[in-house]
Amino acid sequence: MYRRNASSWLKHLDFLLLDIICMEAAFFFGFFLRHGQILTYDRMFHKEIAVVFVLLDLAAVFFLESYKGILRRGYYQELKATLKHVTMVILLMSCYLYMIKRGEEFSRLTFAYTWAIWILFSYFARLALKSRLQKSKSGKSAGRSILVITSTDRVEKVLLQMKESPFEGIFVTGVSLVDVDYQSLEDKWISGVAIVEYGDTILEYIIHRWVDEIFVDIGSKYPLPVQLLEDCVSAGVTVHMTLNKLAEIPASKQTVDKLAGYTVLTSSINMATSRQLLAKRALDILGGLVGCLITGILFIFVAPAIYIASPGPIFFSQIRIGKNGRKFKIYKFRSMYMDAEKRKKDLMEKNSIKDGMMFKMDDDPRIIKGIGKFIRDYSIDEFPQFWNVLKGDMSLVGTRPPTLDEWDKYELHHRARMSTKPGITGLWQISGRSKITDFEEVVKLDTKYIMEWSFAKDLKILLQTVGVVLAKDGAQ
Repeated sequence: MYRRNASSWLKHLDFLLLDIICMEAAFFFGFFLRHGQILTYDRMFHKEIAVVFVLLDLAAVFFLESYKGILRRGYYQELKATLKHVTMVILLMSCYLYMIKRGEEFSRLTFAYTWAIWILFSYFARLALKSRLQKSKSGKSAGRSILVITSTDRVEKVLLQMKESPFEGIFVTGVSLVDVDYQSLEDKWISGVAIVEYGDTILEYIIHRWVDEIFVDIGSKYPLPVQLLEDCVSAGVTVHMTLNKLAEIPASKQTVDKLAGYTVLTSSINMATSRQLLAKRALDILGGLVGCLITGILFIFVAPAIYIASPGPIFFSQIRIGKNGRKFKIYKFRSMYMDAEKRKKDLMEKNSIKDGMMFKMDDDPRIIKGIGKFIRDYSIDEFPQFWNVLKGDMSLVGTRPPTLDEWDKYELHHRARMSTKPGITGLWQISGRSKITDFEEVVKLDTKYIMEWSFAKDLKILLQTVGVVLAKDGAQ
C-alpha cells in the first residue's frame, strides 16, 4: 500500500514545530537581555504574546509558503528564507500590538533581540534537521527500496537524480535496462547499482527481494511493458511512471506524484494519506504499550508453566518476512518443544494446507502438552508480538508474516499480501483462522483487506478478534 505525499503542512510538520520552539526560545532570551530578568509568564499579557506569536507564525507559513522546497535549499537560500519568515512574523506582531493599542507595554528592544536571536536559532536548527534527515534517509537505511526500469541513454541521468534527492527517503536497489542484452554484459553494475535482467526474470527478482516501488522512465523509443507493470501492481508493488509515457496501467488507485524531481503517474493496489497512516501508527503505539504491559503480567504466570513443562527459553524468536520483503525477528511465548523446527520436516506430509504454502496440523505433537495448547487456543502465545508492533515491524491489524521457506515458494500474485505491514490479527484470522486450509483463500482475504483498508475497518477487526479468541473459533 502506497503512502501518498503529504500536504505541505503535514509534510514539514517537523520544521514547523522546530521553528515554533526557536521562536519561543528567542522571545524568552530577548526578554532576558532587555530586562535582565527571567520571563516567568506571570503576566497575562506575556502569555497572550506567546500564543499570538504561534498563531502569526502559522499564518506566515501559510501565506509565504515558508517551507516550500526547504529540503532543496542551500545555505544562502535558507538564510534568505529564514530572514524573510522571521521578519514577516515580527512585523505582523508589531501591527497586532498597534491595533490593540498596547504597543507601549512591550519594549521595542525586546522585539529587536527576539528578531535577531530567532533568525540565528531557526537558521542553524533548520540546517541541523536537514542534515539529520539526509543521513537518516540515505542509502539502505532509507525507507523505500526502488527498482528502476530505463534505457542506456537515460540510466546515468536517472540514477544521478535519484542520488541527488536524499530527502525522498529512497535508495535504488537495482536497475533494469530495456535495450541491453543482459547475458552479454561483462560488468553487471552501473554507478554502484546492480543491473537486473529485463523481462520475465524481473518478476522473480521482485518476488523474493525487498522492492517497495518501481520507477519507469524509458522515453518514447521503446514500448511500455504494460503487462509487466500490470503484474507488479497486482502483486502490491507501487509503480511510478514518468508522464512522457502516459498509458492506462490497470490499478486500484492512481495519482500524479513527484519522485526525485520527476512528475510521475503512480499506480498502487491502494493508497493512504499521511493522516490515515498517522492514525494507524498512533493506534499501534497505544495498543503496543498496553499489549507489552499485559505481556509482562502474563509472563509471571506463563513463564514458570512453560519452563516446567519444557525446560528452555520462554520466548520463541524467528526471522519472518515483513512489508515488501523486509526481514524482521518475531517474538512469541514458546508453545512448542525445543526440537519443533527439526520435527517439522517429518510432519510435512500431515500438513492440512494443501499446497504447502503454510504449515497447519491438527493435534500437532510438537505443541507442549497442557500449557502449550492452552496459550495457543487463547492466542496468549502471540502477546510478545506487541513488542514488534511497538518497534514498527508489525501492526495490530495486517496480514500474517510468512517464514523464510514460505516466502521462497511465493508466486507473483501471492506477494500482494505483503504490500502492507504484517499484523497480529487480520481479516484471515477473524474469518476462520486454522479452519481455512487453502492458502489461495488466505491470499484472497489478505488482498481484500489491503484493497479495502480503512482505519474504521481496523477497529472493527480488532473488536471481532476479541470475540474470535474468546470463543477459540478456528484455533489450532
